[in-house]
Amino acid sequence: MSGIADVARQAGVSKSTASRALSGSGYVSDETRDRVTRAAEMLGYVPSTNAQSLSTGRTQNIGVVMPYVNRWFFAEVLEGIQAALLERGLDLTLYDAKPGSDTRERIFESFLTRKRFDGLIAVGLEPEENELDSMLALGKPVVNVVGNHERTSVVTLDDPLTARRATEHLIELGHRRIAFLGAGSRTRWPHVESSRLDGYMQSMADAGLADEATHTESELTLPAGYDAAVELLSDTRTRPTAIVAACDEVAIGAIIAARRLGLHVPAALSVIGIDDHEFAEMFALTTFRQVPREQGAAAVELLMRQIQDPTLAPVIQRLKPRLVVRSSTGPLRSDRAAADATV
Repeated sequence: MSGIADVARQAGVSKSTASRALSGSGYVSDETRDRVTRAAEMLGYVPSTNAQSLSTGRTQNIGVVMPYVNRWFFAEVLEGIQAALLERGLDLTLYDAKPGSDTRERIFESFLTRKRFDGLIAVGLEPEENELDSMLALGKPVVNVVGNHERTSVVTLDDPLTARRATEHLIELGHRRIAFLGAGSRTRWPHVESSRLDGYMQSMADAGLADEATHTESELTLPAGYDAAVELLSDTRTRPTAIVAACDEVAIGAIIAARRLGLHVPAALSVIGIDDHEFAEMFALTTFRQVPREQGAAAVELLMRQIQDPTLAPVIQRLKPRLVVRSSTGPLRSDRAAADATV
């Protein structure tokens, strides 16, 4: 197996120059860096992680902490993070910090303190203040994907704007009795959900519909959305003609509930979500698309900047969504037409 001395000899430079060229630490001209890189590729040279760590003081490893690894949003963000790190030749250590678990407590109290990483990406944690303090106390850069933490950089969807636009879409279709489904006092991501609820309430107020605004609480899962929608839609006297769901899983749950209750979507009920979940097309769901993989890649980019320059101030990168219109939303029907749309 070729070593750094072989690469240096092939490129016609000193070992220290070859090391600087391959590690990215210290000045090396572009021409020399290209020559060393070509020599390394020709010889099949793979830099030693331990050697790089000794020369740069870095582990070449990034820690990622998230509450779930098997749910759509988190899995997509993780893929985006992994792809961006692999492009940079960096390793990834994943911590699965399930809410309320003993494992989560051990991660924050023990595993993270070992500092086997150059920086941390926290995905959708909405961490308790003591958990955030624990991460920042490590002295490593921290970037959040989703959240509202002034002490860290954040990559997030513009949640209030997204919910406003979702509500406006239904208002433009003629709907007035529009309900918001999701958010509550015991939900996992209070900042995200309350921001989306605020956006909905603002749009209703701006349209002179504040008195029509209603909110039914739901966790951000498909079964919870189904249960909440059954309760919301069962009373014919107060039943809305449209629903803004806090996320696509809640929206899909509402569509299934409507079908079980004999309500045709969208003739009797329009439903709009936020995400563009992998199941959205299957349920013909109108939604606002966010791309979690892009959020993961953006988080890596922000983290790399802070690793290179720890003096950089935290930034918030808000991503704009795109409306994807399918057939779960439609114009408001007359009471007679809506009645005829039950199945």
